[in-house]
Amino acid sequence: MISALVRPLKFALFTGKAEPPPFTTRRTRVPAPRWLTPFTTLDGVRLAELALALYLYGVAGSDLWDRLDAQKVEAPSPLVLQMAFLALSLPVALRDRWPLGAWRAALVTLPAYVFVDRTIDGFPPQGISYTWPLVLTYVLVLYTVASRNTEGVSIAVWVVSMAFVGVVNTNVLPMAGAVFAVPLVLGYNVRARRGASARLAEESQLKVVAEGAQAVLEERARIARELHDVVAHHMSVIAIQAEAVPLKAAGDARQLEEGLAVIRSLSLDAIAQLRQVLGVLRDADGRKETTPQPDLERIDALVANARAAGLAVLFRRSPQVEEVPQAVGLSAYRIVQESLSNVMRHAPGATVSLEVARERDELVVRVANGPGARPAESSAGAGHGLVGMRERAVLLGGTLEAGPIADGFEVVARLPLEAA
Repeated sequence: MISALVRPLKFALFTGKAEPPPFTTRRTRVPAPRWLTPFTTLDGVRLAELALALYLYGVAGSDLWDRLDAQKVEAPSPLVLQMAFLALSLPVALRDRWPLGAWRAALVTLPAYVFVDRTIDGFPPQGISYTWPLVLTYVLVLYTVASRNTEGVSIAVWVVSMAFVGVVNTNVLPMAGAVFAVPLVLGYNVRARRGASARLAEESQLKVVAEGAQAVLEERARIARELHDVVAHHMSVIAIQAEAVPLKAAGDARQLEEGLAVIRSLSLDAIAQLRQVLGVLRDADGRKETTPQPDLERIDALVANARAAGLAVLFRRSPQVEEVPQAVGLSAYRIVQESLSNVMRHAPGATVSLEVARERDELVVRVANGPGARPAESSAGAGHGLVGMRERAVLLGGTLEAGPIADGFEVVARLPLEAA
């Protein structure tokens, strides 16, 4: 308990250093004269405080000299007089850069002012003359101390100030307590608001960084989803074609050449779509891929690839789906692509029913398959395909249902048109 009281006093009187001044805006900066070569700009706030300190120094000097002449009192030594003058000016000049140093300077120089004041008016215990320069100087210093230090230091400064007043004149203790408390409370409130503003700005920056990181993650997930759909479909078709072509050709060079041509075409198509997906990222020269993304018009190519891989695909498309938003068309294309790829992997040679239709304000995609004509591949995959399809539907505000049916599997996606 005692250390909690002593530590702020020690900090305020001897060891403490106040917080740095708040950031000075450009509006308080003024160009420096050419003869001030080390400086390009000057701080308007500090210039104003220096001017105020010089003014108070002149006012204090003229006031004390006038009182000395009026009372016909012999002036104290020049050193004491100078310290009395500095008591009303030096703390103002130091308060912005060294708040606690300014307060300590006031404590050191105020006894000289009290001595000169009592030399003029005699030494009865009626107290000193509380002139407006004296009050203004000390109030400004107290405000700066409170605005740049913790509340414990402000309380310690108030206690020391009250002790000083108690030694000089106990009659004004209540009034001095109120006068000293006002700038300290104001300074504390300013410091609290400044801290809250700094925390709010920091939280805003953290929010911007978090939103940027979230956007990066979403973009990575989108690109990963696109890459998965492109690679999974084409690699499945190529793998099936590479296995089926030699068996189908049976030594016929012409059929083998045709099968290899189909594999080459599928490979080139996969490379082209990969480039298209990655085109959203700028290259070193700042160029950007502008090729349109696949849509419903290219589903026919997917069906042709699936048929070439051995699937019997029955494709029905209603005429009302010609004009759909680009996002809906791309998602529908990817859902069909992934569904056909899953059939190739898990039910090779199966019969597939593919339907793309418009029902009211939704685009409905149905892909259903029967049992495979031959055993499925040993690798069942990682299961990212269904997750990616469902994410595409959810991003558009739609739904996707996938599950087994009698002797097969069905995928039904409903994609709202208005939301897209």
